[in-house]
Amino acid sequence: MPSLFDPIALGAIHAPNRIIMAPLTRTRATEGHVPTGLMIEYYRQRAGAGLIISEATGISRQGLGWPSAPGLWLDSQVEAWKPVTEAVHRAGGRIVAQLWHMGRLARPDVSGLQSLSSSAKRAPYAVPEKNPYDVPRPATLDDIRQTLDDYAAATRNALAAGFDGVQIHAANGYFIDQFLRDGVNDRDDDYGGPPENRIRLLREVTERVIAEAGADRTAVRLSPNGDSQGADDSNAEAVFIPAVRALDALGIAFLELREQSPDGTFGSTDVPKLSPKIRAAFARPLVLNQDYSLAAAQADLDSGLADAISWGRLFIANPDLVERFRAGAPLNEPDSRTFYKPGPEGYIDYPALEVSAG
Repeated sequence: MPSLFDPIALGAIHAPNRIIMAPLTRTRATEGHVPTGLMIEYYRQRAGAGLIISEATGISRQGLGWPSAPGLWLDSQVEAWKPVTEAVHRAGGRIVAQLWHMGRLARPDVSGLQSLSSSAKRAPYAVPEKNPYDVPRPATLDDIRQTLDDYAAATRNALAAGFDGVQIHAANGYFIDQFLRDGVNDRDDDYGGPPENRIRLLREVTERVIAEAGADRTAVRLSPNGDSQGADDSNAEAVFIPAVRALDALGIAFLELREQSPDGTFGSTDVPKLSPKIRAAFARPLVLNQDYSLAAAQADLDSGLADAISWGRLFIANPDLVERFRAGAPLNEPDSRTFYKPGPEGYIDYPALEVSAG
């Protein structure tokens, strides 16, 4: 069976190992959502990952309502991403852009616009001083057509910025997930009701992205089990298995699953993981994520459940995570106080192995 340190073809992307850097919101862009110089060094330091999946990156002003998160809809954003991707490539790495539409989780105090969702259901946890969510406007068919155009444009911009491909963020209770889940989606048109309708937006977004990047440079992220930022489903299997079959038929490069567990350290649920059933429905590379130890990761590769594993918080604290895993070296502990704090602290100052060992 393959080792985590063996190469893998993720569509057209040839990853030198199966230790993937998961997407991580870090809020180091400008207030205008333009990448900064700090981000060049941050991503360069982590180029040893088999593949870097960038932080969630907004496809439009409508879809991005989070402070200091980067975007990909303006020329200035594209130009500012170029030195980031160049630095990763010079260091021997590979990087894809994660494309993000937040839907009802887009804060209007950041976007300046009323949020958009499948239905007029306000997200929970709407604490005014922290998460000032509004009641979203149900997306019209014109809104959906515009959103599809925005995904296509952001994909073109990502390629122009030097990314090796894109990942569609369809997880964590954001816009696409708000269509997938019947706990949010109460539409009665072709985008609501039975699972085949609720997966329609995901399929159409994926088709538009593929038309720009090619299927072999298009990936998708899902979070199929349990509540995610207020998005849940009464029968996750009934919607996510058809969704995965549709993605498999489209020939995407890989699928990443963020799966919660009862004892999860970043969200938990008693809803069983769907990865075994998704594995049976998806013949292409499958990447699993959340709370993995090195031994558990290798065990899921050995069983054939996964083809690669992605880590998030460990990559925050360990820019050379692959080498630390390979050497069996101690790991730096991530400091959650600096996950979203502006500036270099907790961002580019975690020591590499040779520094900490010295």
